[in-house]
Amino acid sequence: MPARNPAPTTGVSANVVEIEYVLSRMTYVAGRARQHERLMAAAGLDLDRAAVTILRNIAASDPVRPGVLAVRLSVEASHVTRQLRQLERIGYVVRVADPDDRRAQLVQLTDAGLAAVERIREASRRGVELALADWTPDELERFATLFRRLVHDFVAHTETPLDCTRRKPCARYGRQNC
Repeated sequence: MPARNPAPTTGVSANVVEIEYVLSRMTYVAGRARQHERLMAAAGLDLDRAAVTILRNIAASDPVRPGVLAVRLSVEASHVTRQLRQLERIGYVVRVADPDDRRAQLVQLTDAGLAAVERIREASRRGVELALADWTPDELERFATLFRRLVHDFVAHTETPLDCTRRKPCARYGRQNC
């Protein structure tokens, strides 16, 4: 299906334009309030989108400092602090002393928080499974491989330092930290 957006700018292939359009559309569909409500209903939970994002992020790592979590999510620390207070009140996270710096605190999931994340993951997987029900095993395997590569390349690109004067990858350092 052709893209329903403007023609590519000079030097950008039609495939790149289509991929950007489809990713934009997918992000929109996945982020809609109605989609979140469906996910919460399927998981049997009542959490807002920000709380789910924070829970899933904590579950994907070791206990983490709230400030590090804010940086990972590209949000203000105060936003994370408010969400963590809410998640603490309902028993999904606890704060523990950082063994490397007793003045700092780490946030980790409780058993209830881990169970909530598993319910969210399972509901999300069932939704993806339903959406892809007509795909063949070969199509699913090819898509999973290409999608994994796409995410890897996006992460690598977004972590490449930019030359602040030209807003493109830093020629001096390449993919190294500036």
